Amino acid sequence: APLGFFDPLGLLDGADQERFDRLRYVELKHGRICQLAFLGQITTRAGFRLPGDISYDGTKFSDIGEGALQILAFVGFLELAVMKDVTGEGEFVGDFRNGALDFGWDTFDEETKLSKRAIELNNGRAAMMGILGLMVHEQLGGSVPIVGEL
Repeated sequence: APLGFFDPLGLLDGADQERFDRLRYVELKHGRICQLAFLGQITTRAGFRLPGDISYDGTKFSDIGEGALQILAFVGFLELAVMKDVTGEGEFVGDFRNGALDFGWDTFDEETKLSKRAIELNNGRAAMMGILGLMVHEQLGGSVPIVGEL
């Protein structure tokens, strides 16, 4: 990563590769979820809702609002169905392509792959701070640029 190795709390003192890989896996997963959460927060606050009804009784998506149940259900779905290496052919920690999704990854050289992985890691870190900031501002109230009234 462009920021280099940073472990101010000493979580990896005396740790083996397996422990490092586990922490990197968790960091990537949380970063990906936070990227989705940040984007979801911005689009929902901008007034975008899924069209149509969520149930047969006529309840619309826009009637639901922003609820913890929606978030928990989506995160549960990601955990159970998407964010895991099912086939065991992952090229690196956090590789969840499972032989299906590629988008040209195999055409990149090793330096480009390493660069793209570092970019994803840093974007995830930024998203973790971004969603944390939005949650804090939501509790404080007031207005935030781009997001608007909280």
